[in-house]
Amino acid sequence: MSSFDPAPDSDKSESTTPGTPSGTDAPQQPSARVGTIVWSLIVLALAALIIVAQLGIVTLNGTYVLIGLMIGAGAALVIGGLLSARKRDNQPTTGKS
Repeated sequence: MSSFDPAPDSDKSESTTPGTPSGTDAPQQPSARVGTIVWSLIVLALAALIIVAQLGIVTLNGTYVLIGLMIGAGAALVIGGLLSARKRDNQPTTGKS
């Protein structure tokens, strides 16, 4: 059996309560984390800068490149965290603590 085969019919015994739509308890699709996106953008930017420097179009100072990347990454992480927290705060509360 491969990992793509459907699971056996062991969960067919679940009962749904009448009057409850079956789609209300469906889990939400997890979104990408801000840190993952920021670090992947850093790697892409660094690769692009290395390619540009190797082509001889621009001469780059390594210290300034790293300082710029770290400032940009820090700002992106802070802004992404604030936006993520804002999105979570807009969801209705369930009244459970």
